[in-house]
Amino acid sequence: MLIPHRTSDAEESLLPPDYHRILAAVRQAAGPVMARQVGELLGAHVSVRAKLEPLRGKLVRLVDRGWLRKLPDGRFALRL
Repeated sequence: MLIPHRTSDAEESLLPPDYHRILAAVRQAAGPVMARQVGELLGAHVSVRAKLEPLRGKLVRLVDRGWLRKLPDGRFALRL
């Protein structure tokens, strides 16, 4: 599995480099962020939806594995 489930003994170092950068961008933000904001922090070309959707997929994958949480309004935040 490329993205491991987050457990008490799992470390971020287990994640691929792209996912490290995504977590760092979410951590850098002042609060919960939209996928577009994460893309801007990463320097991605966010005005094109086709460039933004793969990033959104990675964010959702991090949510599914327990590294992030997704709020009802669609924003992403670090899991406490």
